[in-house]
This record gives sequence, structure tokens and C-alpha cells, in this order.
Amino acid sequence: MTTKSTSKNDYRCAIEINQNGKYNVRIRASFGRSGWKLPVYFRASSFDAAMKKLESSLQFLQRNEERLWFWGVERSDDPKFAGDLLEDFGLSLDRRTEFPQRAAGIGVANERMVPAVSLAPLRRILAESISGSRTALASD
Repeated sequence: MTTKSTSKNDYRCAIEINQNGKYNVRIRASFGRSGWKLPVYFRASSFDAAMKKLESSLQFLQRNEERLWFWGVERSDDPKFAGDLLEDFGLSLDRRTEFPQRAAGIGVANERMVPAVSLAPLRRILAESISGSRTALASD
């Protein structure tokens, strides 16, 4: 009898423009080895800044998977640990249950860095997802 375990982490990413014109980027990380999910978000002042921060955030989440997972399992030991770890990097826990339908995804093998080349399609999909939002805001 074999046990099937996923050897990759999946990241769903969505971007929205808030009323102040800031870009809200949401990430739903699903860590394949443990099956644990971590929803986070950050804000950026421009689309380019959001994409740079998204790349570094994905690298951060991938690099700190084990530390973040440990916090997720042992929250009673230090309930602020992951919050502090995330905040130090400029991320916040996303407590919203709904996730935008217009999202892009990327899968990365455990213990591998997020390849920069795989971010190009992610960037394109996210740009297309907000192009409708920009048009709607302009017509208001």
C-alpha cells in the first residue's frame, strides 16, 4: 500500500485595486507536504511594485514553509510567531474566506525556489484580471 503525497506547493494569487488606488495582492499558499494552507496578503502602490513584492513573497513562503507550518500546528506555543514573521516581511494574515475568482496559480516543488521564468505568465494573468477593474473605476 502506497501513500500518495504531493511534492509541491501551490500558490493561488489574486490582485485587486482598492478605493485608494492601492493594489491588494492576496496569496493562498497550499503546502503539499503537510496539506496546510496559509492565506496572506500585502498592499503595493503600483502594479510593478506589487509584482516585485509578489515574487519575493513567494520566495519567502517557499523558504519558510517549515517554520510557518510549525506555527500553524503549534499555535498555542506562540500565537504571534507567524504573524510577527509575516509582518517582518510585509505580509499579513488574510482572514477573508472568499477568494477572487480571477486568480492565477503556480506550483513549485518542495524545497525549490520559485523560478522567475514561471512568474511571467502569472504577471500576465494578474494584469488581465485588473484591467477590467481599471475600466470600471474610470467609468464611475
